[in-house]
Amino acid sequence: MRRRFLLPGILCVLVAFVLPVNVLKAGGNPVSTKRSAKASAFAAEVSSLYQAFDLQEIGLNKKAFEYALKGYNYLLYRHWLNKPNILTIVDMSQSSRSKRLYILDMEQHTVLVNTYVAHGRNSGTEFARSFSNSPSSHKSSLGFYITQGTYYGNNGLSLKIRGMERGFNDKALGRNIVVHGSQYVGPDFLEMNNFCGRSYGCPAVPADESEEIIDLIKEGSCLFIYHPTKRYLTRSKILNS
Repeated sequence: MRRRFLLPGILCVLVAFVLPVNVLKAGGNPVSTKRSAKASAFAAEVSSLYQAFDLQEIGLNKKAFEYALKGYNYLLYRHWLNKPNILTIVDMSQSSRSKRLYILDMEQHTVLVNTYVAHGRNSGTEFARSFSNSPSSHKSSLGFYITQGTYYGNNGLSLKIRGMERGFNDKALGRNIVVHGSQYVGPDFLEMNNFCGRSYGCPAVPADESEEIIDLIKEGSCLFIYHPTKRYLTRSKILNS
């Protein structure tokens, strides 16, 4: 009987094909495993901080906080924040009758401010439903911003904000979208109206709280304006990086 022997080269090829299959069966794809571990760690961080801040009690949607934290971490990792201890979230999924602005101290895990904020007059009435980056749209713009310096204008002390997302809010400075105080936002206005007044796209806050708010968040903190708009959530480079 003639015996057949595998040549060393053929044997190596067979081993090369067999080993990866066994490795995958034993431990899975290393890249997928690493991503899964990171996703699990981030989910745990979101849940832990959401509870630490007691955000459910004051009405902030957990998904809004999750997106805010992801973008905040993105900006923080790139060293773009001069004031990394402050994170401001505007939850535009809520009625303007609700206190939907949240200023968080990320070091002390405390809520510094929870108050009212306006949306653009063409974004909606009580609820904001439409958003734009276009000049003269008079709509709010979604996404992540970094706060800049202050100035005194027609609305008193105002805060410039730089939009960090092309196509969504990067024209904010050119549109003069700023944080400022207004009499059409807050409990006094709501006593006589069904919902807060609307701006030309600025996240306007109650006049009697504006100086405190601006002082807290000015000069390099993260500001996130959220709404569960599919186009933004699926196309934001920051959220999908």
